[in-house]
Amino acid sequence: MPPNTGSHDLPVSPALDAFMGTAWAPTPLPASDRAPGHHAMPARRAALAAAFPGERLVVPAGQLKVRSNDCDYRFRPHSAYAWLTGLTGEEQVGHVLVIEPDGEAVLHVRPRSPRGAGSSEFYRDRRYGEFWVGRRPDLAEAEQLTGIRTVHLDELAKTVGPSARVLSGVDPAVDALTGRPAADRAEGDARLAAALSELRLVKDAWEVGQLQLAVDHTAAGFEDVVRALPAALRHRRGERWLEGTFERRARLEGNGPGYETIVASGAHACVLHWIRNDGPLDPDRLLLLDAGVETDTLYTADITRTLPLSGTFTSAQRDVYELVLAAQEAGIAAVRPGASFRDFHREAMRVIAEGLAEWGVLKVPAEEALRPESGLYRRYTLCSSGHMLGLDVHDCAKARTETYLDGRLEEGHVLTVEPGLYLQPDDETLPPELRGIGVRIEDDLVVTADGARLMSGALPRTVAGIEEWMGTLLG
Repeated sequence: MPPNTGSHDLPVSPALDAFMGTAWAPTPLPASDRAPGHHAMPARRAALAAAFPGERLVVPAGQLKVRSNDCDYRFRPHSAYAWLTGLTGEEQVGHVLVIEPDGEAVLHVRPRSPRGAGSSEFYRDRRYGEFWVGRRPDLAEAEQLTGIRTVHLDELAKTVGPSARVLSGVDPAVDALTGRPAADRAEGDARLAAALSELRLVKDAWEVGQLQLAVDHTAAGFEDVVRALPAALRHRRGERWLEGTFERRARLEGNGPGYETIVASGAHACVLHWIRNDGPLDPDRLLLLDAGVETDTLYTADITRTLPLSGTFTSAQRDVYELVLAAQEAGIAAVRPGASFRDFHREAMRVIAEGLAEWGVLKVPAEEALRPESGLYRRYTLCSSGHMLGLDVHDCAKARTETYLDGRLEEGHVLTVEPGLYLQPDDETLPPELRGIGVRIEDDLVVTADGARLMSGALPRTVAGIEEWMGTLLG
């Protein structure tokens, strides 16, 4: 296969090609043990194989996606692949884990480019060449890292056939190897996706440690943002100043942000997924910051704080904030083993509805607004109050409803509790002083044997705590 070259690459003469194939010293990878968390991987693969006895299971890492012309987006392997192999780097492009019918795991990889006569990939290929994107392990090195039997990626076509069950939609080239139309594969492949999500619902101690590390780095990033406020307030795109501030921390401490950072000033906070982050900062308004650091092992935090840009809440801002905080406290109190997953949302929404009714914003009693056939309170709060957290910010999303949304919390579940009020600037059902205020408070919790532990408790949540924290950081 010809190398992936650009239209503006200079031609290579036979003499240069021959010269490039000579006189290279050995460059082994730095000495390393196994991939992080390797101790858990065999049991994870065995559990997956046990769910599909006698079947061939195919879990791709995924492919590069073009950003523009010959520039690709930064690569992150699929979470299921990372969970089963411990491999998380950008060099995993195109790699595929196969669990054979007898339960043996085989890793299909693109090994390091050879150097020698007739081999130019290492210096010419923009996508895979070592001189363009860095060193890949050879087959023996990949096997040492993972403890998995490793073969060349070219062998995959001989392995994946019509009977294979593929984690579909991750790598179209792998999907095509089954030779079956997507409609024929849909139900069986969906079962594999659901099983992988459900196996990941309960985190082991190592995973909880990685999530705590992500939370700790995120807390440091939030402190960076507060310290950067004076400079950001002076810039016409202060939101982006703060986005860059947080994401510098995320890249320094981990793989980067775990999702697109939300930096929403003023009424932008009423847009649930505001990621344009192109607005100025008004010292009289609030700032909603929703951000998370993703560790090098790909576990992410997900924390939101709503901060007064002046350092002090106004009366109206305080009222909204304290209602959301009371809702979050009620939700957190409902997180414990055996509770329904939906309980914490119900408790948080009960507090929200009661507060809106007390303010006179809701024209019906809270009990009526909370009925499924009504739901009028949702005009002001819009979305769910939390989700599972792990390798994905919205983790285990392919799990069946009965095991997730309608399931019961267990020790080892990690989730967010994040109620919010989004009082739109043009909402004429609201008094003028409340319009354009958006508040969300989001924290990460791990379910324990007798309740839950607040993982993100290092960041203050109360009005007084936030004002004191900001005052200390701003000097």
